[in-house]
Amino acid sequence: MDSLEAEDIAAVIVYAATQPDHMAATDQGDTRMFDKKTNIASQEAFGEAVNTGNLSAFDQLVAPDAVDHDPAPGQGAGPDGFKTFFSEMRTAFPDLHVQVETLVADDDQVAFAYTLTGTHSGPFQGNDATGKAFQVRGVQISKFIDGKLVERWGSSDELGIMTQLGLV
Repeated sequence: MDSLEAEDIAAVIVYAATQPDHMAATDQGDTRMFDKKTNIASQEAFGEAVNTGNLSAFDQLVAPDAVDHDPAPGQGAGPDGFKTFFSEMRTAFPDLHVQVETLVADDDQVAFAYTLTGTHSGPFQGNDATGKAFQVRGVQISKFIDGKLVERWGSSDELGIMTQLGLV
């Protein structure tokens, strides 16, 4: 995927929201968009933001009240929580890269397995850089409304990271 700018992300979301076959009434009486292709595009843009360090993209991709059911220690809510977490990760691992291995989606959720790699070049959880690389697997389930992430569940092999860096 080419690097997406905030305007491109917003254009995809706005276009998809105008397509009537992707609208659904909820029990609250409002109309929200549930569209598999838009949600996959949003998830891919989220990964691109992580891989490139363009963390401001989270403002367009993550709902302000998004809930991370498996947050990192001290991670706040919404786009700012993701920006803070991935800023710290990219400081510790400037070459941080998420590679999606397999992905499945329905109208409002995207689930995927991924490989996470990086080289420890900055402070991480109170530890100085080791210069060592890691490679671990993880899984994530993301729920979307109107093309924005509203809930996340996930797990990465955190012990694997620490072991490969020689920190445990």
